[in-house]
Amino acid sequence: MEQHRTRKPQPRRPAGGRPKAPLTPPGALVEGAAVYRVAARQGPGRPRLERPAPPVVVALRRLPNPRLTGLGAGLFASAAMLVIGFLDWLLFDGSPLVFGLLFLPVSALTALWVRTADLVTAPISVPIAFAVGVVPISGGTSGVGGQAMALVTALAVHAGWLYGGTLVAGVIASVRKVRDMGRRQRAAAAGSPVRPVRRPAPERG
Repeated sequence: MEQHRTRKPQPRRPAGGRPKAPLTPPGALVEGAAVYRVAARQGPGRPRLERPAPPVVVALRRLPNPRLTGLGAGLFASAAMLVIGFLDWLLFDGSPLVFGLLFLPVSALTALWVRTADLVTAPISVPIAFAVGVVPISGGTSGVGGQAMALVTALAVHAGWLYGGTLVAGVIASVRKVRDMGRRQRAAAAGSPVRPVRRPAPERG
């Protein structure tokens, strides 16, 4: 008796004679033999409840927000402290308290207004501006030597205010630098390339 051979049914080909390519999953880009999945943008979720900003932050946001270079920030701080020193000498007879209290906001504004690329210059420009502004209230005698000695003495007496203003500028510059690094990391993470997913080869019958 003859035995009939059984053959596995072959998949039918279309009329053109070419096998159909496997369907590409939705939301994917095909390049060569790789399939790149494209992340779908999610729609807006539930609205987040934002806490009201503190009054200090609201007041700071209302201030002008220029972007000065490192040299511009140093010139601004030096000119502001020189004007404050002359006003202190004329109105308050060179009061160290008035000069020191006004030095703190100048230090903060210098660190806030300098551009991000020159943040490191803020803690350096502030002590120079303090030395420039303390000249009118140092009370030195005539002559270069007398003025220099009076300036050194004034800097030693007002060292507390000098360190305080430098600390304020350094803290503000550090906070701004950390926030800028965080924004760059989030931007880099959002724009990082997605790893390609290899498409499996079609099975051969």
